[in-house]
Amino acid sequence: MTAVPRLANKLAVALYRRGLGRTAKRRPVLLLTVAGRRTGSPHTVPVAYFDHDGGYLVAASAGGAKREPQWFRNIRAADDAQVRVGDRARDVDVRIPDAAERDRLWRDVVLRRAPFFADYERKSGRTIPLCLLTPSGVS
Repeated sequence: MTAVPRLANKLAVALYRRGLGRTAKRRPVLLLTVAGRRTGSPHTVPVAYFDHDGGYLVAASAGGAKREPQWFRNIRAADDAQVRVGDRARDVDVRIPDAAERDRLWRDVVLRRAPFFADYERKSGRTIPLCLLTPSGVS
């Protein structure tokens, strides 16, 4: 990550924590904290989410970037993470759905609630991966 995006991320996280940055294109945003896959150091990023089955569904769209976001590479290596929604923080279990479930979630949840995500996928030229974040201790 270069200096400018890193600074923008820090600013977005600070604004969120102060209650000033809770939507992205009219989608609610949570703060996702996950350990770095190489360093183990925690990294926090604001991510748009969809409420789903008592948890959170997030799409690694990166606004249509050609490469998946760094946070998703870290999520792939993690079993758990922490989210903050508003002023409530909670531990979550991480699960990447298989291809069939991903396609169903993409169609029935993501595109149904935020059709503009189809543009992100077209622009990126890749299949946008999804991740399910379920509060720890909830099946």
